[in-house]
Amino acid sequence: MIGVLEILALIVLLPIAIVDAVFLCEIAFGLAATPTGATLELPPSVALLIPAHNEEASLPAMLAGLADLKAAGARVLLVADNCGDRTAAIAREAGFDVVERNDPARRGKGYALAFGRDRLALDPPEIVVVLDADCAIDRTALARIATRALSTGRVVQAAYVFRPALQASAAVQISNFAFATKNIVRQRGIARLGGPAILTGSGMAFPYATFANLDLATGNVVEDLVMGIELIDRGVPPVFEGGATVWSDSSGDSGTETQRARWEGGFLATARSVAPRLLGAGLAQRRWAKIWMGAHLLVPPLTLLLLANVVATLVAVILALTTGIALPAIIGGGLLACLIAAVAAAWMVEGRRHISGATLLRLPVYIAWKLALYARILGGKRKVAWVRTERIDRP
Repeated sequence: MIGVLEILALIVLLPIAIVDAVFLCEIAFGLAATPTGATLELPPSVALLIPAHNEEASLPAMLAGLADLKAAGARVLLVADNCGDRTAAIAREAGFDVVERNDPARRGKGYALAFGRDRLALDPPEIVVVLDADCAIDRTALARIATRALSTGRVVQAAYVFRPALQASAAVQISNFAFATKNIVRQRGIARLGGPAILTGSGMAFPYATFANLDLATGNVVEDLVMGIELIDRGVPPVFEGGATVWSDSSGDSGTETQRARWEGGFLATARSVAPRLLGAGLAQRRWAKIWMGAHLLVPPLTLLLLANVVATLVAVILALTTGIALPAIIGGGLLACLIAAVAAAWMVEGRRHISGATLLRLPVYIAWKLALYARILGGKRKVAWVRTERIDRP
């Protein structure tokens, strides 16, 4: 009987161990910084496409940066999508090209991108760079992703992170740290393992021929993730450019909750439906990009990953205390220790600017907050409407 219990416990631990191994590999290979390389000039035919929904408060802070990019030779087209404020007027007054779209029944970033693409088609650029209206990118980073997209013919994703906000609440700081871990450390690791970049919605450079053939006009809340999967299926997986960064202001508490509910709910739903297919097709076709993308999608958000390991380890320890079966507890404890060490390493490399060590110790409180969030995601209908996220120090 004891032997059967031990086998069952190890079988339960196996999927957790596989998922942990994927996460740990991404972290381990992504800890080293990306060399910045030489400064590049912006290619001559680059268009910035900016989808915007009620971004009246965000645009003024962005306009100076956009003016600098325009002066460097980039075209700028802002799509004011179903706006009820002065988003379009502010952009026009600053001298930028603006198109307005009004279709309340079909509202979402994907629809805005498709509408902007139709306008760009009148005079197609060589490279289209998608930038959210609350984000900023400098000339150097823009030149880096545009040049790489032009030279490789692939979609290129810059590192997308929030500006440090050490004055924010613990929930916001920890959430920003998790975001940086995923969008910098894990992206670098995936790239060094030969896997595809995970498209994150802003700071994406597309060769126009690729952009023109994407299925954009959808209301999917994780349209960027779905675009990346579509590119992998086509055999042209996106690539990550760690030497270029796109910045966004941190959200407040309510904005952070809204963002995480939208992103993580969409990620989990997509992962459930796509990961098995990608893994199976990748193994059958021997295509590494599909294999690693499928494996990556199996890794849940960091909070759920840590929680699954804690629960599995506690159950294994109880089993060891009641039956004397120690191996599952040793394996579970080892995996949990490795995860904690990986998170600590990511904090040492990228996280210290986003979260203080003292705040990191409040991770159990954050986990409780996230569990309540997941309960709401699972218990109610997910919202797919495009809602502007409130930012710290902005109305």
